[in-house]
Amino acid sequence: MFIIASHTVSFDQLCEVPTPAPTPSHNPVPHWRLANDARHAIGAAGFQIVEEQHATNRDGLRYFGGFALRGPDITSKERELVLGLRNSHDKSFAAAICIGTSMLVCENLCFSSTVRLDRKHTSGIARDLPAVFTRAIGRLIPSWTEHGDRLERYKSTEIDQRQAAHLIVTLAESGALGIRDILPTLKEFRAPRHPEFAGPTLFNLYNATTEALKGSDLAKLPSRTQTIQTQFDGFAGGAEAALLALAPAEDEIPFD
Repeated sequence: MFIIASHTVSFDQLCEVPTPAPTPSHNPVPHWRLANDARHAIGAAGFQIVEEQHATNRDGLRYFGGFALRGPDITSKERELVLGLRNSHDKSFAAAICIGTSMLVCENLCFSSTVRLDRKHTSGIARDLPAVFTRAIGRLIPSWTEHGDRLERYKSTEIDQRQAAHLIVTLAESGALGIRDILPTLKEFRAPRHPEFAGPTLFNLYNATTEALKGSDLAKLPSRTQTIQTQFDGFAGGAEAALLALAPAEDEIPFD
């Protein structure tokens, strides 16, 4: 399982979650509709779904789902491509399609880019959903390649204990990690539960931070992992990379 959540559901159970009635300013999209449209778009683009998972909380008002995919130019022994979905009926966060990876050894889930639907779901959202999915899926292979290059840079970047501690605290100050995650993350880096992640590299610290995020709020996971990558990219590439990493990772598509 790449989604660690307290309340996972099947797709059939997801279809039973009620959708609030629309208002003049808010037209909620059913969770199952978002998942079903994603499934059709994935198949039409030539990708294969190898696993899918769905989770809800707040009595079904919030949803997070994911599809593990295979496709052309997507091969790795250490990670798999994941298309994540999030949606809310209580306006707590914007509906979004998130592109990321799951580490096969430890099932740590991280996201590198997001295509966001407008927070106020207007009446035209159902009409525009196919275009949103086409745009998001068009980013799958580029995102996979870019994230693979990122991980290779992390593997070749050494980091000592003092630098690791400073970076972990910086992540907590930015909201990517909770204050209570600081010590567990540092301990995980020093003595990882998976021997594959042992050693003083940025890659191993990256896995220690994503390990700390397991079971946390799935709705916040995309923004948290992208914040982690912004900080890590700066460390791995110096000042120039740090400036480039500040570019928006979120591709917002408004519906008017």
